[in-house]
Amino acid sequence: MTHKIPVSTMVVIYTPALEVLLLERADHPRFWQSVTGSQDEGESLAATAAREVMEETGIDARRYALEDWNLQNVYEIYPVWRHRYAPGVTHNTEHVFGLCVPERLPVRVEPREHLAAEWVPWREAAERVFSWSNRKAILALPGRNA
Repeated sequence: MTHKIPVSTMVVIYTPALEVLLLERADHPRFWQSVTGSQDEGESLAATAAREVMEETGIDARRYALEDWNLQNVYEIYPVWRHRYAPGVTHNTEHVFGLCVPERLPVRVEPREHLAAEWVPWREAAERVFSWSNRKAILALPGRNA
């Protein structure tokens, strides 16, 4: 088994009207989040972000403004997901990106990863997500988009 690298990206996908795309996790229904995913060996963070957006939504991030927000969050990996990492790995470093798209785009979810996708206003999105780092990124969106 190949273990996940404890480095990941989170991509907040949003419209100019600050509608945010949220995905509902298949392995934990009612857990909503932005696009997230672990870095592959030898892959740049921007490449990880773009790959994860394509895999999880079908949106080609290269067609839009994918921006590295230069924010990193270190958090403890939930025990339920630690088996995916090498023994003894308990923390992950997440790098935050934003992806501004011109309007609500159609989304194709990967059914093994997500049950549903919804575009919601940023305040509601911040309330819905289960992770503190995702909430923090969404709450920063109005200031970033000014």
